[in-house]
Amino acid sequence: MRIERVSDSQFTIFLTFDDLIERGFTREDLWKDATGVRNLFSDMMYEASSELGFELGGVLLVQVHLMQAQGMHVIVTQKNETINWDEDFVEMKVTLDESKELIFSFDEFEDIIQVASYLRAISIDGGKVYHMDDRYYMLLEDADLNGNNKEQVIAIILEFSSPSIITSTRLKEYGKVIMDTDAVKRIINIFY
Repeated sequence: MRIERVSDSQFTIFLTFDDLIERGFTREDLWKDATGVRNLFSDMMYEASSELGFELGGVLLVQVHLMQAQGMHVIVTQKNETINWDEDFVEMKVTLDESKELIFSFDEFEDIIQVASYLRAISIDGGKVYHMDDRYYMLLEDADLNGNNKEQVIAIILEFSSPSIITSTRLKEYGKVIMDTDAVKRIINIFY
């Protein structure tokens, strides 16, 4: 689990799927096990509070983004509203959203060239490639999967990369676009 302070009233938590498994959860549990999810969020909030020295109280707005290959990105914003409840009580308003994107981080562009040949073999031509902070990123949207099983595609790509904790918004804003469309097809045409 990675925790970062964004401001005096906001912090983010990133949990990989391995982190969730260590805590006894599957991805399906996040949608079905309300009590377990409440306990998970409470544990995460207090762990983040302790690590960051963040005083929890009042209303916490929690946005949860499930990233298909990466894990869960949680954005917590504390609203400074006066509440006439017991001081130990924290109200959480949780929004749960599942990303329609797969984002992978590569050490070298050569790794992207290699994965492109495997993706092309299962009829995937799309995708985008970015460069940021000395790393390369491949972004695939659901439409790019061309009907392939998502878990199969993730397994192939993870042979050459790592799941990225960078969001597509951050990539688009701060990253350098290497290929903005049909990345797999273009890589195959250039390098093979």
